[in-house]
Amino acid sequence: MATYFFVFGQEKTLELIKEEYLFLLALIPLIVAFIFFKIKLKDYELIDFNKNSNLSFKSIVMFFLIFQVVDYFSEGSFEGMISLWFLYWVMGIIALLLMENINFYRNYKLIYKTK
Repeated sequence: MATYFFVFGQEKTLELIKEEYLFLLALIPLIVAFIFFKIKLKDYELIDFNKNSNLSFKSIVMFFLIFQVVDYFSEGSFEGMISLWFLYWVMGIIALLLMENINFYRNYKLIYKTK
């Protein structure tokens, strides 16, 4: 957030956050589900169903860099590119929570199916 305040100022930063309010609201049920599964499964050994993912750190960085170049030209400036970073952070957190919740759900289903 400090970067946004430094580059855009408080008013523009708050405007960026307001524009993405639906994505921020989508985080609430994901966080609630994450906490629920974390509490329910705290005493069990969990299986990582996501470990077979084919995405490597190198491919993620290359994907991010391509998007940065496209954003720089499509938004017309460095500030336009930075303004989209907030959306990327929120989408990244949503994706991470979705993957974790799916993994927790599969573990939850497996554990309570065997009982």
